[in-house]
Amino acid sequence: MDKIRWGILATGWIADQLAEAITSQPDADCLAVGSRSQESADKFGDKWGIPRCYSTYEALAADPDVDVIYIATPHNLHYENMKLCLNAGKHVLCEKPLTVNAAQAQECLDLAKEKGLFLMEAMWMKFIPAVRQMQKWVANGRIGTVRLVQANFAFNIPFNPHSRLYDPELAGGALLDMGIYTSTLAHLVLGKPARILSAARLGETGVDELNTSIWEYADGTQAVLTSTQRLERPCDAFITGTQGYIKLHENFWHSRKLTLKQSGQEAEVVQVPYEGNGYGYQVREVHDCLRAGKLESAIVTHADTLEIMTLLDEMRSQWGLLYPNE
Repeated sequence: MDKIRWGILATGWIADQLAEAITSQPDADCLAVGSRSQESADKFGDKWGIPRCYSTYEALAADPDVDVIYIATPHNLHYENMKLCLNAGKHVLCEKPLTVNAAQAQECLDLAKEKGLFLMEAMWMKFIPAVRQMQKWVANGRIGTVRLVQANFAFNIPFNPHSRLYDPELAGGALLDMGIYTSTLAHLVLGKPARILSAARLGETGVDELNTSIWEYADGTQAVLTSTQRLERPCDAFITGTQGYIKLHENFWHSRKLTLKQSGQEAEVVQVPYEGNGYGYQVREVHDCLRAGKLESAIVTHADTLEIMTLLDEMRSQWGLLYPNE
């Protein structure tokens, strides 16, 4: 396989981030973009030097020269967009969360397997060097046995009932947009909990504007996770063990700084920069997997994506939060 040819489905802010990451890879060709209007597609194509600009998602999926499509639409559209691309024979990198619930995720994962196509959730946090370094320290026993994970994702975003984050029709709310990161971090370190206790404040549009969860494990280990779009506080994370702690500094999901504090020793602060805007690592993972003939990533596995989705479902069930048409 020579250059891997990408298509980008949608033209919003996150699509810009991936276009920048894709165009920075020497073995990638950002070949096509699909939007809901020709004007939007052309504008995006001009910005990133993309030669093929389509006015529909269907036209993008039908392009015979596109190898893999990155899906950058709002959460509620991932399910139908993935099915469109997979049924057209395209490998897929889909923005997180993969879908709005586990049933949809399972269907898409099954479809990718049936078609013999690669599918990965775009959980870029798992590839960030600071997060990988944290995992190494934990695996090497630098802080003993982990007993507590704490993570906060908190921004005060002005209320707009028609915006993506506040619109239930678009599966808005803090959990799927921000809590996906805190949940993925806890799952990365501790795995699946035995029990979840959670609560949420549902705003006037019905979406969760603030949520906190305690994940309990069989041995008493805990994760305490908060995500909110109505309050501001430092977005850091702590992994605490029997012999010290690791701090992922703000913003933890793409932090450039770590603190390692071992019991009885001075804290060690380490700068861990990342390349470009940080999204290129997952692009390279897609390339590596495609060239190796793999249908899933060993870093963002199908099993992990599905298990985390079931945990998010459990939290929403405890709050009584269902999205329209779910």
